[in-house]
Amino acid sequence: MTSRTVPLTAALGVALLALTGCASSAGSSAAGDTVAVERAAHAVTLSDAWIKSADAGEMTGAFGALQNTTSTDVTVVSVRSAGATMIELHETVPNESGQMVMREVEGGFVIPANGRFDLEPGGNHIMLMDLPEALTAGEELRLTLEFADGSTSEVNALVKDYTGANESYESGGGDATAGEHGDATAGEHGEH
Repeated sequence: MTSRTVPLTAALGVALLALTGCASSAGSSAAGDTVAVERAAHAVTLSDAWIKSADAGEMTGAFGALQNTTSTDVTVVSVRSAGATMIELHETVPNESGQMVMREVEGGFVIPANGRFDLEPGGNHIMLMDLPEALTAGEELRLTLEFADGSTSEVNALVKDYTGANESYESGGGDATAGEHGDATAGEHGEH
């Protein structure tokens, strides 16, 4: 009986080692995936982040420089903040009549590998709309950037007074229109 128990015990030991090996490699893979996701979020920084001051109910813009330190393109697909009811990623382009208008960017902002993507007044920017409270110069607002891989990164942006760039908001239909966001003129609502 003892001679049969030893081979059975040895066989069970080998099976357990094989299962443990599989579990370890699966665990490593899952951990590796988690590390990759964390790296995607931490590989992009938003430097010199700032937001134009604005009154409650208005819209405004957030600006800065997105820097990607990886060897692959990274895409910011959305931004969240308690400081705005709605946030969109916008570009500023001329419409059919040559007027500079803001419109939502489909697919998000692609930050090139080992490159930079500028967010600036009169150009690409993060549009904060329907502000629940006024944003006053000197305070900071936290923004959460979400990337295409699902990872997120938080950044604080300083609120500043700013006058300039008078674009209009183009709401889907091609005409500068107020739509659900109030007056369309950026000079009155967001002036960025």
